[in-house]
Amino acid sequence: MATTSRRSLHALLGGGAVADVVLWRRRNVSAAAVAGATAVWFLFERAGYSFPSVMANALLLLVAILFFWAKSASLLNRPLPPLPKLEVSDVVVEKAADRALVWINKVLAVGHDIAIKRDRSVFIKVILILWVVSYIGMLFNFLTLIYIGVMFSLLVPPLYEKYQDHVDEKIGMAHSVLSRHLDTIISKTGESTKQKKTE
Repeated sequence: MATTSRRSLHALLGGGAVADVVLWRRRNVSAAAVAGATAVWFLFERAGYSFPSVMANALLLLVAILFFWAKSASLLNRPLPPLPKLEVSDVVVEKAADRALVWINKVLAVGHDIAIKRDRSVFIKVILILWVVSYIGMLFNFLTLIYIGVMFSLLVPPLYEKYQDHVDEKIGMAHSVLSRHLDTIISKTGESTKQKKTE
């Protein structure tokens, strides 16, 4: 049964190279990803560099290298730098637009459920999620939140894969408790609105 759950988690994560990295099946690549994310976070957060200045300096260095390589290649009769064709295809743009459209429609559907259908359960869930995001956003800046997200995405899935049965049991218990509390809140808000209407 453990092998079936591991396969399903690997398949859930895409089943390819990314899933192998996230589940630490390619330990060197996973460790390099953690080290790289930590180095980038340290560079921008602790060393005081800003993203635009680092990108501008890196591009300046790249352009200078390519320019001098091309000039020296023409003088020394050497081949030009091997650059791929630098353009974005229509297929890539259409795929990105289709994915963005799905997410935008989901957000608009939630807004429709809250505003038109007056679905209290969706309204309360959205308020709770936005409050949690706002609270976490007050504790950390954006770059640190991205770093924490990358670390969680690289460290939590292998632990979940190892202890999947225990985690599923605890999450199920927490979900049932939270659902009961949410149902209580929704029923109380429904009673208070009915009382106001009768008054």
